[in-house]
Order: sequence, then structure tokens, then C-alpha cells
Amino acid sequence: MGELLLIRHGETTWSASLRHTSYTDLELTPDGERQARTLAAFLAGRRFVTVLASPRSRALRTAQLAGLTVDGVDEDLSEWNYGEYEGRTTVDIHEDQPHWNIWTDGCPGGESPAQVGERLDRVLARVTPLLDRGSVALVGHAHSLRVLGARWIGLPPSAGGRLRLETATVSALGHEHGRQVILRWNQPAPPAPGTATDSVPQH
Repeated sequence: MGELLLIRHGETTWSASLRHTSYTDLELTPDGERQARTLAAFLAGRRFVTVLASPRSRALRTAQLAGLTVDGVDEDLSEWNYGEYEGRTTVDIHEDQPHWNIWTDGCPGGESPAQVGERLDRVLARVTPLLDRGSVALVGHAHSLRVLGARWIGLPPSAGGRLRLETATVSALGHEHGRQVILRWNQPAPPAPGTATDSVPQH
């Protein structure tokens, strides 16, 4: 039985400033490209039955720099649609809506937690049977992959709020005694020798 690898894209200007980014199609920053290249060594030697990616350029470029060949683009791997909150930070939103929580409230003009959960469930329904033949890689975004992780272990979409996920990290989902489990989560690639890295809070 293979593993289901979840790969979050590298840094963009908006992820660095904690701005919600869904349909806005941003490129990686130079640091984001460096992060993605670091993933290549981390993933070297891994073989995948299939590699699927979000259609956004930041995900596709991350896959390319990480040495992955994308077999298909899946709209269901797109980031949570933030609607009216696109481009805003949580701190900014809380000035207007102090009790807002994306994991329970969703986004006005965008998606609810249930809607995001439904489309990530569709992804899981498509890829889970492939794990009988080997591992699968999914390249996407923070909130949507957090929802996917929660759904894999049978929790509601809101449980993704407990699964922090930083840029250019790899998480692995798999099985233990026939149960679907999280094997590893939010694992960064080892930095290149002599490279200093700082942890940046994620929204």
C-alpha cells in the first residue's frame, strides 16, 4: 500500500504576508523557488503512480522545481475560495468581524467548510484506489490540503484548523492496521548546508 503525499507550494508574496490567496494566480517568490528546489532532493528516488496538482501556477511551478512530472491538473485541489476575503489577512478581517473563524464560518461570497470538504472528498475518492499500486502525490495549498488531511482520518473539515501547514512542506497519509492515519505532517525539506531558515506563522 502506497502513501498519499501532500505537498504545499512554495512561498508567494501573499503567503509571506499572510494574505488569503485562492483564485489570485501568483508566482513563487525567489525564496519560494528555492524552497521548491530543496524539495527535489527530498523527493528524489520516490516513484508515484500519479502526480496531481492544483491548476494555480504556484502549485505547478513548485511541482516542476521539485522534479515532479504532473500527470493531471485537478480543479478540486484548488485553494479554499475566500470570496470577499481574498487578499486580506486574518488580522485585517478581525477588525470588521472579530469572531470570524474560517474553519467554522467559511467566507462570504466564497466557500463554506462543507463545500471545501465535499470537493476534497472527491479527490480522495479518485486517488485512494490508486494507493494499491503505489504512492500518489498531490501538490496544492494550505487550507485545502489541511481539509484533505482531516477528511482522510474521518474528521470534519473544521478539524483542518488543527493541522498547521507551512509553505514547501511534505505530509504523508497512509495506513496502520487497516486504518487511515497521518504518517507525517508539515515536514520541511532539510535545508541546504549553510542555509538559515526562519519559521513564519501561517494564517
